[in-house]
Amino acid sequence: MKKIFVFILLYLSSSFPQQFKFAWLTDIHIGYPTASEDLNQSVNDINSIKDIDFTIVSGDITATGTLEELSLAKSILDKLNKPYYIIPGNHDTKWSESGCTDFIRLWGNDRFVFENQNFLFVGLHEGPRMRMSDGYFAPEDLRWFDSLFKTKSDSVKPMIFITHYPLDESIANWFEMTKRLKTLNTKFVLFGHGHANKIYNLEGIPGIMGRSNLRAKEENGGYNIVEIKNDSVFFYEKNNSKENFSRWHSISISEKLNFTETKFPDYSINNFYPNVKVKWQFNTGYTIGSSATINDENIFVGDASGKFYSLNIDDGSVQCTFKSNDAIYSSPAVSSDYVVFGSADSSIYCLNKNYGKLIWQFKTNAAVLGSPIIYNNIVYIGSSDKSFRAINLTTGNLIWQFSELNGFVECKPAFADNKIIFGAWDEHLYCLDANSGYLIWKWKGNREGKFYSPAACTPVISNGIVFIVSPDRQMTAIDIENGTELWRTGKYQVRETLGISENDDKIFIRTMNDTILALPSSKELQEPLWITDCKFGYDISSAQIIERDGAIFYPTKNGVIYSLNSSDGKILWIHKLTNGFINTISVINKKKIITTDFDGNVTYLIVE
Repeated sequence: MKKIFVFILLYLSSSFPQQFKFAWLTDIHIGYPTASEDLNQSVNDINSIKDIDFTIVSGDITATGTLEELSLAKSILDKLNKPYYIIPGNHDTKWSESGCTDFIRLWGNDRFVFENQNFLFVGLHEGPRMRMSDGYFAPEDLRWFDSLFKTKSDSVKPMIFITHYPLDESIANWFEMTKRLKTLNTKFVLFGHGHANKIYNLEGIPGIMGRSNLRAKEENGGYNIVEIKNDSVFFYEKNNSKENFSRWHSISISEKLNFTETKFPDYSINNFYPNVKVKWQFNTGYTIGSSATINDENIFVGDASGKFYSLNIDDGSVQCTFKSNDAIYSSPAVSSDYVVFGSADSSIYCLNKNYGKLIWQFKTNAAVLGSPIIYNNIVYIGSSDKSFRAINLTTGNLIWQFSELNGFVECKPAFADNKIIFGAWDEHLYCLDANSGYLIWKWKGNREGKFYSPAACTPVISNGIVFIVSPDRQMTAIDIENGTELWRTGKYQVRETLGISENDDKIFIRTMNDTILALPSSKELQEPLWITDCKFGYDISSAQIIERDGAIFYPTKNGVIYSLNSSDGKILWIHKLTNGFINTISVINKKKIITTDFDGNVTYLIVE
């Protein structure tokens, strides 16, 4: 009897007429020319409307996720008279100098849940965290979402879900969220990203994209007001320069939703290559945004929880662990008995590779997202305090520090001819003397803007030539001695992915549409040695190409691994492992590879 009474109360409480309004801001993009002025105007405008109960902010708070941009956004948003609830977007996470930690430090969390008049509001972003890829709901975030609905009373509450991307294939694992929302009393989904008011049907769930707060070509910026009244929801666009607001959409929330079937990702390609198999798989439970490093019988990798693992190469069992104080996006380097990596907690760590015990810890002034290399007992690594360092591997003592960067470092540097080559998110590629840290030269492309920096690719070097690709769609060859540009081409529509053959005579490139090709490593731009149409479609992954034993390996943004013959480009095999991002592959030999991915998996793949 008591259970029936509770159910009736829940039903009646969700059926009683409701009436409230909230403001909805999205795609604020502090850092763009008019963004702070537009946001100030919107905040003042929202404060002038007395019956606004709260404000939702659905991502892309900044242009590039810097602490300066985030802090300015917070100082403006904090002027709101009523509460506001906020999540980040891809601009806040992909180019984050802090490894996505500054947002949490400023606002206390990067997700939210609250109730208003019996409606449950849940906000959750999908990154992507630090790597160029589609959006992806992190395993740790999905666990948090599930924890909200442990009881029947929680799951029957009318819910409004807020995210940044549309819940479609622009999120690689959109189906993980839509299948959850279909089991709950979901009324509609709010999101941004597209900068325009637009209506979506998300497999039967009403979806509404909101306009950007930016003015764009108008005189002033604007936002949306959402009114829930009785059994309907009304959407109004509000321009900051006008008193009135116009209704552009409405939905009923009393009608039962008719869900359509989810079209899940297709794994049928694996049927054509049955000889490619998973030997073992280990799941950390958290996003992995770095590659594994293989040394002897050990596999080393860190995850977004800050945990660093040593796994047994034979069966994936955990041999030892170490906990840093924040997320790890740095791929480790190993030399002798030492393993070195950076953490978003602003430290560079050196552990004993056999026991996981701390040997030394070097504290910097910001997150360390770059990956180290070790040469001649010296660790070379870049960080987010706009510095690049050389550190004694044995003692952890600083040898030299180069502090003339204007952006953070996320890549692994290259070493050749006693020179260190790396890019930073400040538009430049740098060449330093490995002994002194002295700047030999720096290079900049001809397209202005931080987004076009050669910062995510690992430079490759052959016969005194440095090869890079960058988001300006250009490939460039540079003289290592003086930084002179030897050639530059936009013919192949590249982005951030390239590789080099083991004998240094070929450069491998992935274009942004379907193809992988090989060029001679030459001072003059020559015709491709081969071009292979892999038919993977549009691809923006920042994973690099690795060659070993005459085969190259590359994973697409949607988890499809390609192995090609490096001599002629013939496809050796294809295997779809996930639908999300796979980091640069760690290769044991032609038939054995280790992968890490956004699902938190470390996977040993073999070719029989």
